[in-house]
Amino acid sequence: MNYRKDKYGNDISILGYGCMRFSRASGKIDIEKTEKEIMEAFQAGVNYYDTAYVYPGSEAALGEILERNQIREQVYIATKLPHYLIKTADSMEKYFAEQLKRLRTDYVDYYLMHMLTDVDTWERLKALGILAWLEEKKKSGAIRQAGFSYHGNTDMFCRLVDAYDWDFCQIQYNYMDENSQAGRKGLHYANEKGLPVVIMEPLRGGKLVNRLPDAAVRIFADYPVKHTPAQWALRWLWNQPEVTCVLSGMNSEEMVKDNIETASTVSVGELGPEEEAMLQKVVQAVNAKMKVGCTGCGYCMPCPKNVDIPGTFAAYNRRYSEGKRAALVEYFMCTAMRKTSSAASNCVECGKCEKHCPQHIEIRKELKNAAGELENPLYKIGRKAVELMKLY
Repeated sequence: MNYRKDKYGNDISILGYGCMRFSRASGKIDIEKTEKEIMEAFQAGVNYYDTAYVYPGSEAALGEILERNQIREQVYIATKLPHYLIKTADSMEKYFAEQLKRLRTDYVDYYLMHMLTDVDTWERLKALGILAWLEEKKKSGAIRQAGFSYHGNTDMFCRLVDAYDWDFCQIQYNYMDENSQAGRKGLHYANEKGLPVVIMEPLRGGKLVNRLPDAAVRIFADYPVKHTPAQWALRWLWNQPEVTCVLSGMNSEEMVKDNIETASTVSVGELGPEEEAMLQKVVQAVNAKMKVGCTGCGYCMPCPKNVDIPGTFAAYNRRYSEGKRAALVEYFMCTAMRKTSSAASNCVECGKCEKHCPQHIEIRKELKNAAGELENPLYKIGRKAVELMKLY
């Protein structure tokens, strides 16, 4: 297993165990099967285990397995505060205490604000006393390091990086999202600020393995260096020294063994210009059904009405390359789960964005098209629920 350093010099396995997708039987986590897979990973050197309050049964299963095998002190637990459920200062303590009980521990190594959406949301938490609460928990050792996970555009991610003295962060990043979400620019920005970066969705929920178009599969098959699509995706990430740890939602021993083999044989810089060019061809094959030729460069931003233009187009394109459900989930997270909506329908057609677009995209027209497909009745109901419940 290869390791990289966190902010304080601790060795973190470059492969992290994502605990959201534990195997289930009859609606419950299959604890025996999951234990075998976790112990397989642990014995191979995986020491970072990522869960969250809202992953059904995950914290409790992880806690039981770590305690039963007496390995709690030999691993790092990362879990997340469901800040969108926090209404008072007391509720921070309530949720955290429940998490410690589930995890059968008296401290959390890496504690994240789960899906922190924007600076306004962070300011709301500050008004509730999150700074004093975190300081007390860190001083007592109950929380060792504090960070945040994020879905959204690069600009807001960079602003959140600067909003607090974070210890680490977690972003969605893969060769398809190089210029969307936080993207390569966000990855480098966090790294320049001294933040280790944990990667989620390295395979886009398996889409970069199981739902690649035939043209992309042929590109991989014809390349003289032979790796599976999953191995190529992971190697692309680990080729970048700014990436600290990559999470994989492993739920089979075969997947565990394959990912461990990859994580044990990679090195920074092993992919050269030829491999990068091959992967760009894969990206082009996946994007062949793109509706908008947006590269995610961000020159159109900021929008006076707060529209997340690159994020909207990324979700809109995903609608045609990966399917409706994936697109709607991404669009909702990036535009609705925040205090100030960044939806495409906010556009007032001022045209400012189009003056700066190097691709000469008819942005106003395409935003209207995207809103028509992505802001369906379910989206509108969800957005209203977010507003009423203040889930941001």
